[in-house]
Amino acid sequence: MGDVFSTLDLVIFFGTLIVVMAVGLIAGRREETSEDYFLAGRTIPWWGVAGSIFGSNVSANHMVGMMGIGFSIGFAQSHFELGAIFGLLVLCFGFLPVYRKLRVYTLSEYLGRRFDDRSRVAYAIIMVIIMAVVQMVPGLYIGARSVCVLVGGEAVYEETVEYQQTVGDLSAGAETDQPAKVGQTKQRSDTTWYAGFVIALAVVSAAYTIFGGLKAVVWTDMIQSVLLLGAGIVIAVLTFNRLGGWSEMMSLDAAAGDAAKMHLYLPSNHPQLPFTGVFTGLIAMHCFYWGTNQFIVQRALGARSDSEARLGIIAAGFLKLLIPFFAIGGGVAAFYVFQSEMPDKTIAPDVAFTELVKLVIKPVGYGVIGLISAGVIGAILSSIDSMMNSAATIVTFDIYKKYFKPDASDREMILVGRLSIVAFVVLAAVMAIFVLDPNSEKNFFLQIADYQNYLTPGLLVAFVMGMFWRRGTATAAIVTIAAGIIFSWGVEAGYNNLHGMNPAVYRVATDQMPRDAVKLNDLPESVRDKGLGEINQYIDAESQKLSTVNQLLGPTLNFFHRVVGVLALCVAIFVIVSLMTAGDAEKSRLVWTDLGGHRAGDLKRLLTAIGTSICVLAILGYIMYCGWLSPAFAAILGAGWTLTMFWGTLGRLLAKRFQAGDMTLANQPYRALLQEDRFWAGILCAMAVFMHFYFY
Repeated sequence: MGDVFSTLDLVIFFGTLIVVMAVGLIAGRREETSEDYFLAGRTIPWWGVAGSIFGSNVSANHMVGMMGIGFSIGFAQSHFELGAIFGLLVLCFGFLPVYRKLRVYTLSEYLGRRFDDRSRVAYAIIMVIIMAVVQMVPGLYIGARSVCVLVGGEAVYEETVEYQQTVGDLSAGAETDQPAKVGQTKQRSDTTWYAGFVIALAVVSAAYTIFGGLKAVVWTDMIQSVLLLGAGIVIAVLTFNRLGGWSEMMSLDAAAGDAAKMHLYLPSNHPQLPFTGVFTGLIAMHCFYWGTNQFIVQRALGARSDSEARLGIIAAGFLKLLIPFFAIGGGVAAFYVFQSEMPDKTIAPDVAFTELVKLVIKPVGYGVIGLISAGVIGAILSSIDSMMNSAATIVTFDIYKKYFKPDASDREMILVGRLSIVAFVVLAAVMAIFVLDPNSEKNFFLQIADYQNYLTPGLLVAFVMGMFWRRGTATAAIVTIAAGIIFSWGVEAGYNNLHGMNPAVYRVATDQMPRDAVKLNDLPESVRDKGLGEINQYIDAESQKLSTVNQLLGPTLNFFHRVVGVLALCVAIFVIVSLMTAGDAEKSRLVWTDLGGHRAGDLKRLLTAIGTSICVLAILGYIMYCGWLSPAFAAILGAGWTLTMFWGTLGRLLAKRFQAGDMTLANQPYRALLQEDRFWAGILCAMAVFMHFYFY
């Protein structure tokens, strides 16, 4: 298998995969009822919830994709992890109490009860598309591509690509049809080997998921999470050591000036990670992903108690905070390693991880590369199996049982679930092989997030408004879900037609790049073959489109900003249609205040506390931006405020319990405190806030 794996590596790699499959098959061998198969009999402990949520979320898309974005863009990608903490807490204290009170199998079941079957079916269709196409397909793609590079040998080949001519070349007298001046060597994946690895990954992940159900998924996710964490930390430590340690990497980054990568905030017109978008649209995306996403929430639905579900979610949040350091920070370190040791080689972001493994890990020996490869493949399997199980759950309960056979037995529903998994994995494998390019050089993680969020804004509004506003109606929900998809395309098209510019010309017009550096391939086909004079005329004409709006938001509408506009329109539609249509008094009781056991004023107090905290942290951030506070001191103040807000609420709750005669508080106060999930939630949120300021 090429020159990367030693015999010991192969033994560890295949041995680990065999153990994972065996554990999955053994764990799920006694799944006799539909509740056993789809929700693990509602017996998952908190650590199982934590490991499965983490493993389901952090696939190779994260390990490979996050490192690739850290390599190409920088530490700003950490917003995907830091913002996840807010989404997890929204699930923990907002959505989850309602779901568990109703004992639903699927989240579409909640929409059906709160509104009607139209919303339930719409959610089912959209989520099956997202899980089976938008997420499973990329999982197989990035996994097979990574295996190709790791295996080496015949699975990859090197190709010399043509030099991309620039306007400066034309100015120097170069002809547009001349051959390449300087060839660059790039590594490509062989399509036959790539297809074989896609099929292998699909078969392995489907095998134990089909026969074991959610319990098999949870147990294998736990093992794979440990493998992934171990692999990521080993790679990061060895990469940092290659540079002389974390502090040396930070020194190299500081010396890079404007090209530095170890900071969180990029301009509002940044094409991929604008700071205005990560605090608005990305936060909304996190609320959808963590709070209303079947394949994430299903693990918490299977927990054996409400408190263990919450504790598992919070524990998963602590694991998420490791990713900025070992995956994204590791990607930044990889950039400086490659810059120093491989300056002439062009490396695509999505293969930065595997190139790093070959450069840094291979010399270590002792089977380490086999263990790391098992961690990466395990991460792929842990996400794919979760998606397959959750998609099958939706098909079984929301389509088959609801519309085809309401009196279906447990045995029949398990069979339908298994057949659904087979169908989904075949579809995903076919699309991964025939639709995706195994040699793409784009940041695939960001592409996945973009595609998914054409479909989800309307769903998020339906969930939030339905759960927190009694007046919401069934007609408003289905209209909003449909409108969200239309608005997603319309808002983007409207912006690009009114304020859009060619990205390369935009960089020239905003002084981010000299005109001579514009690559001809970045210009429209109708222009790139013209003479120098006509090309300059095009650049001059296109530069006239520069406006105040696109100077602020960029030459094309970033999908974070698009989500904000679409959500605003969806909320307006939901409110207007609700006020124009009759509600259902019985269904209007299925809201957070009633099902969560809260008093009428609790929601108002909660929103006031959140709003106050946002204002305080924003003011603190502005003071830091002005240079009146150091990032470290601002981080301490921000974390302190966050802890005060969480622990102040916790103190009032514990005082009420003490007054009610809870003797645990009197006899074992510290133990009672440590058992409170709000105590740990406060620490988790404070850590995320600290990082937001410290890595300014």
